[in-house]
Amino acid sequence: MDPELAAAIASSGASNVKLSPDVASTRGFFHAAFTESFRSFAKPRLPLESLYEVHEQTIPVKNGTISVRCVIPADEDKHKTYPVLVNIHGGGWSVGNKEIDDCTLRELCVTLGLSTVNVGYRLAPEHPFPTAVDDCLAALQWTAENTTLLRVDLSKGFLVGGMSAGANLSAVVSHIARDDPFFEGRRLTGQLLREPLVCHPDAYPERWKSELRSIEENKNIPPVTREFLDLFFGWYNSPPHDPRFSPLLYPSHKGLPRAYIQCMELDPLRDDGVVYAKALLEAGVEAKLDLYPGVSHGFHYVWPTIKTADKVREDVVEGVKWLLNMEVR
Repeated sequence: MDPELAAAIASSGASNVKLSPDVASTRGFFHAAFTESFRSFAKPRLPLESLYEVHEQTIPVKNGTISVRCVIPADEDKHKTYPVLVNIHGGGWSVGNKEIDDCTLRELCVTLGLSTVNVGYRLAPEHPFPTAVDDCLAALQWTAENTTLLRVDLSKGFLVGGMSAGANLSAVVSHIARDDPFFEGRRLTGQLLREPLVCHPDAYPERWKSELRSIEENKNIPPVTREFLDLFFGWYNSPPHDPRFSPLLYPSHKGLPRAYIQCMELDPLRDDGVVYAKALLEAGVEAKLDLYPGVSHGFHYVWPTIKTADKVREDVVEGVKWLLNMEVR
């Protein structure tokens, strides 16, 4: 284990955290541990507010509405257009909100000249599977239909991405959008998959079973243990073999947009990302994988000052550049 991470886990008592089956308690814990710790770290580093515009929008969806936060580069030339990233936050489909990635998206907007759409999808258990899938697909469709508002040219880049559950949902909607005539002429061009889950542990296909070992090997390593994952699986209540939860199980990955994938060595979900990269490459899809030694799932949110967390954040920028065919360092 990375010495800085080991010290952070020891001093924080993260190894002794007792999970509550109460949704409100878990949401409060997650918000404090992941969202607020990272926001307090990132806020002083935010670019000047004059460099971007923020618009909150409401999107009608089946049986309700969702919100999206759009961050658009500020430019005197109002005819200038940008690529776009639709961001789907993590949190086990049950916790988290738009705030968790807000700072990162503002930085990406200014650093890369990139419009971003940050999706506030409805959460389980109040809104179980497949609500999150449907909401994120609706946000993707809304983005494709509102390029003028977003000052976007989809031919410059139409990306979807997220971390953890957000990466899972990004992989799923990438498959759905590939096959949906709605997106004809405005296809996704890239996936940003950060520490993705791509298959329920009860649905591992025989082909990949021997390579999906991390769910057991790393089951007790904070901050996101197998116990956490099982709690979230229960709340989301998806059939394990449904490819809208386990996108590794789609019959084909051919024709998907290129993918940049990040994995942590000590993550229970490490092998999900590694195997998915292999599956994409076998299907002729460009995929780039970065694997970080000695660190665990989501550590860079909870303990953002650790040196390896800097590397993870820097690589997100470089990964998005690669997805957009920009010059990479």
